[in-house]
Amino acid sequence: MDKEELRVSKIEAGTVIDHIPPGRALTVLEILGIDQETSETVSVLMNVPSGRYGEKDIVKIEGRELREDEVNKIGLVAPNATINVIEDYKVVEKRVVELPDVIEGVVDCSNPACITNTSEPATPKFWVVNKNPIRLRCSYCERITEEEALFKQFSE
Repeated sequence: MDKEELRVSKIEAGTVIDHIPPGRALTVLEILGIDQETSETVSVLMNVPSGRYGEKDIVKIEGRELREDEVNKIGLVAPNATINVIEDYKVVEKRVVELPDVIEGVVDCSNPACITNTSEPATPKFWVVNKNPIRLRCSYCERITEEEALFKQFSE
């Protein structure tokens, strides 16, 4: 294959999520609620060579822009991802996923005894202790949740 040849064609409008860690593209699809019944055209590239990361995954979604809460969730499993908004086959916006300092209502605390995992009505809330690798501290019980535990929550 010629080095300049595209593996997947360009999209007219939508979103390209680039620089996803290898093997996590399917988790990104799950976060976005994309499955075999979706009406959107979706391209998934896994284990693509990357000069910066060695390998990466890429997800292209035609006809859809991501909401801020979706971008925040993606940041928990792909903290170095970039979001490219495409219009008329061109990138009109490119941004790096950035985790906010506080994550609320997105993931569960890893402590089964935490108030957020009991019958009490408390929304999980975390302080971001470290962004790479991701480490979150529960604002209620102060348990630290590591990146791998977050990844498992999304892939269950």
